[in-house]
Amino acid sequence: MVLVQQLLSGKRKILILWYLSGKILRFNDIKRRLPDVTQKMLTQQLRSLEEDNLIYRKVYPVVPPKVEYGLTDLGEKIIPILEMMHGFGSEYLESNAYKRNTIQDNVAESI
Repeated sequence: MVLVQQLLSGKRKILILWYLSGKILRFNDIKRRLPDVTQKMLTQQLRSLEEDNLIYRKVYPVVPPKVEYGLTDLGEKIIPILEMMHGFGSEYLESNAYKRNTIQDNVAESI
């Protein structure tokens, strides 16, 4: 658990892995999906994921430089965990929305 936490800790690592699931993206494609992240922070997160062998970086020898990112085989193995996290989050929101609506309805009825 501690190792996985260390691998995924970082403000954007989980989302980067999620966005790369099943596709290859360029730096700006990832940046567009994370509008509140700075270029420096995104670069740091990508480098960290690359060092941990969860993603790969492919540089094409063209001008201007073209760089693509994708999941390694090891990175692909974490996607089922992220899918489970997504499912849990959806269920949690639905159950809590139901609870909030039920409480609001009860309060409205009592007034």
